Amino acid sequence: MAEITAADVKALREKTGLPMMDCKRALQDVQGNQEKAIELLRKAGKKVMEKRAGRATPAGRIAVYTDPDAGVGAIIDLRCESAPVAANDEFVQLAGDMARQLATGPGAATPDELLAQPSPRQSAGTLKQQFDELNNRIREVFKLQRIEWIDATCGGYVHHNGAAGVLLQIEGGKAELAKDICMHIAAMQPAVVTKDELDPAEVDKEREILAEAARKEGKPEKIIGKMVEGRLRNFYAERCLADQVFVKAEDGKTTVGKTVKDAGMKIVRFVHWELDKE
Repeated sequence: MAEITAADVKALREKTGLPMMDCKRALQDVQGNQEKAIELLRKAGKKVMEKRAGRATPAGRIAVYTDPDAGVGAIIDLRCESAPVAANDEFVQLAGDMARQLATGPGAATPDELLAQPSPRQSAGTLKQQFDELNNRIREVFKLQRIEWIDATCGGYVHHNGAAGVLLQIEGGKAELAKDICMHIAAMQPAVVTKDELDPAEVDKEREILAEAARKEGKPEKIIGKMVEGRLRNFYAERCLADQVFVKAEDGKTTVGKTVKDAGMKIVRFVHWELDKE
């Protein structure tokens, strides 16, 4: 049997990031051949992950990348099993690299399509290779759950812990305002940009509820219609971005719709994701 030195084990440890004893055993199994040991460790890690494949991945990170000059933006949702892993620097880097490649590359319709593309990091190979290498070292279930690519000018925002993110497609305006509106969306959680995008059936149902409430209050039938339309403003403000009071409005009453109009900006659409249990 080939002699396995401490230097050999250390070298393999530096290449793989795996525990010293795992590296030593792998080298012993392949007579000290470093490349064969790496492959053996990868196969062992794959077997471990196959056993864990069904485990839940409630933790993770939302990552956003925008390039206003190129007119592109992307948002991805990368999951793992635990909060410490989600905060791991290399996991954060992986999520960021995925968002960057999705935004600046040829685009992708599915997570698998994105993973097959080159990593933005030099010498990292494909995103799948980067993904597998980190996964093999951490040995916790990873899942690229959602991706969205917008081939247009975007603003973006991600909460400091990666638990929520917003990608905002815009026309005109400035990047600073776009980011502020993304932060507003993350805080106020509108469902649509304008009330025209709401389901008419949902609005009609709310009208019926408000009308019935007015009747129970003893309001005359002839004024109920106007009352209902007035009270619908609150309904719209809960669900429609344009009707919400902008969180950074200095007067405390200017809506997002008026703010962007005054700034020469048009909001086309937004993607707002948060981490949640599967």
